[in-house]
Amino acid sequence: MHIGHYYGALQNWVKLQHEYECFFFVADWHALTTHYEDVTQIEQHTLDMVVDWLAAGISPDAATIFVQSRVPEHAELHLLMSMITPVSWLERVPSYKEQQRRLNDRDLSTYGFLGYPLLQAADVLIYRASRVPVGADQTAHIEFMREVARRFNHIYGREPDFEEHARTAIVKMGKKAARLYRDARRRYLERGDREALESARALLAEQRNLSTGDRERLFGYLEGGGRTILPETRVLLTETPTIPGLDGEKMSKSYGNTILMREDPEVVEQKIRTMPTDPARVRRSDPGDPEKCPVFALHKTLSDEAVREWAARGCRSAGIGCIDCKGPLIDAINAEIAPFHERARQFEDNEELVRSILEEGSETARNVAKETMEAVRAAVGVNCA
Repeated sequence: MHIGHYYGALQNWVKLQHEYECFFFVADWHALTTHYEDVTQIEQHTLDMVVDWLAAGISPDAATIFVQSRVPEHAELHLLMSMITPVSWLERVPSYKEQQRRLNDRDLSTYGFLGYPLLQAADVLIYRASRVPVGADQTAHIEFMREVARRFNHIYGREPDFEEHARTAIVKMGKKAARLYRDARRRYLERGDREALESARALLAEQRNLSTGDRERLFGYLEGGGRTILPETRVLLTETPTIPGLDGEKMSKSYGNTILMREDPEVVEQKIRTMPTDPARVRRSDPGDPEKCPVFALHKTLSDEAVREWAARGCRSAGIGCIDCKGPLIDAINAEIAPFHERARQFEDNEELVRSILEEGSETARNVAKETMEAVRAAVGVNCA
């Protein structure tokens, strides 16, 4: 993984793992949506990615770390949801046409690529996730997941005598909890009180004497609908700064403009030394505009305020050359990634340790996924022994 991944996601994951029950997985099936013709490196890339996570500070003691393909329930839920998802919903996902345009050297005219947002939805809904930490640019994907869950619940959440089953389930909560639930439901249905809705959802999540089926019924009954088989996830909006790449565009593996989290210091120096700068600075004596320089864009993220001011002032006045400007950036990047190298060392030298972490995490994740699929199969009518 590259430093854009660290600042855009991993840094936040490290914090969230101590605040929520977190599931982090390597999406190896998703890799096939754009690289199906070359699978030789998927296993090694999986191990390397997990080492990067561990180097960033993700802990198997605090979060569940696993591999997507080791939990086949992801694919099963994807298949069942594909039966009720309109093709037009997939075609309108914003990233669909953008990726086709940017990755025009690959064959993306496959269902795998068209359907990847649905597999992505299955990845989240299989764990009945309450929140997904994403940046603002990913909210469309989360809304798509919500629409799919809503449609699935609408089609399969109807059952004979639903309201009678729901009222029976309320009694099982106990007098106090039942009274609080009824009151919150009434306030939401009569006045649209969102706070009451959230309060009732939290109350249901705390109930230990309800079966999975009863809890699903009461989630749906709360909003005046049918049984909630797949709860709608919500966005946990996080600050995800866009880290510029070596060419000034967004840092991305697809664009070949990255600095890896465990890049060798010599390679970091070589990459930064050859970065383009403000094209107006043809000669050393020409003043430049730091806002037009990819090097200064990286300074904004990786250098302290004193260095940023020095670089900006020196660029505008031609007091420093571009090579001078790049020196402190090289030092800043190498200082930033040094802890990653240190923490990764124990895992780089012990592949079996990484595999054992993934095996244990995959088993934990699959136990949760199996529980969801039991409810899904029963609802769809394919739960015969």
